[in-house]
Amino acid sequence: MSQRRLLILIADGEHARLVRPAADQALHSESALDSTLAHRRAAELARDRPGASFHSGASAHHAETPRHDPHEMAKERFAASLAEQITEVEAAGGFDDLLLVAPAHVMATIREHLGEAARRRVVGTLLKDLTKVPDEALVPHLAQWMRPGHHRDGPGAVGGGG
Repeated sequence: MSQRRLLILIADGEHARLVRPAADQALHSESALDSTLAHRRAAELARDRPGASFHSGASAHHAETPRHDPHEMAKERFAASLAEQITEVEAAGGFDDLLLVAPAHVMATIREHLGEAARRRVVGTLLKDLTKVPDEALVPHLAQWMRPGHHRDGPGAVGGGG
């Protein structure tokens, strides 16, 4: 039986990387992705300036607070774009199994935008931010999915097989 090809997406709202296990079970990042909007000022992210309201009986105008934080919206768009990229990799036959590692708010967006075929390949999810953890230090966090014949969910897995 041939080895299943595992792809691991490690993401937060600004950074992501695709990681694969090597034959010796060491983990190696094959690509890194960064949000182009993550470090811009809120004013640069907002399409329009906040609207102004006029209170009758008063001559003052007051700026209305935007309903959504532009930085949070940028993070959500980044997570959605990650899901779309993973969906494209799956459609090209790029992996057999998918492990998603991200904080809860990012995970929710990724899962929401992941294509159905890619979603069926999810073997587990881990609600952690491991984006700053170097490849050589990832194995203890992901060991349960690294063993030959890794199982679909294990201790510490959250919302596994899709």
